[in-house]
Amino acid sequence: MKKLILAIKSGVLIVALGATLSTCEAQSSQSGSLDFTKDKILIVVGVAVVAVVVTAVLVHSSSAKRTITGCVSSGDAGIGITSDKDKQFYALSGDTAGIKQGERMTLQIRKTKRKGAGNSIAWEPGRIGKDFGACQP
Repeated sequence: MKKLILAIKSGVLIVALGATLSTCEAQSSQSGSLDFTKDKILIVVGVAVVAVVVTAVLVHSSSAKRTITGCVSSGDAGIGITSDKDKQFYALSGDTAGIKQGERMTLQIRKTKRKGAGNSIAWEPGRIGKDFGACQP
């Protein structure tokens, strides 16, 4: 979903930059010379700055930490947490000290690649938010 949003935003920025440049080209062909006024240059620079900022924010948000509340259990991929919200199992890797199987907890996690397992994705636990006690069936 995030890749789709990134593609849409990139497309909008490309169209905006193309429209700005075509306007400049149309005006220069009418006058017979390139007429780069201060305003036109500022518009092109502004569009470029916006594109860089949007890209930086999207890249940062994709690696940002997430907070998951759910039941901790072990599965085929090892210890993990099943989210109460989307019922997805998030396989945990790295330091899982303090994370108790069979407990409902809030964990801060971030996406990482699982070592030695090809290209599979795992989630590295960070701060433990709250332990709600035993999971309810």
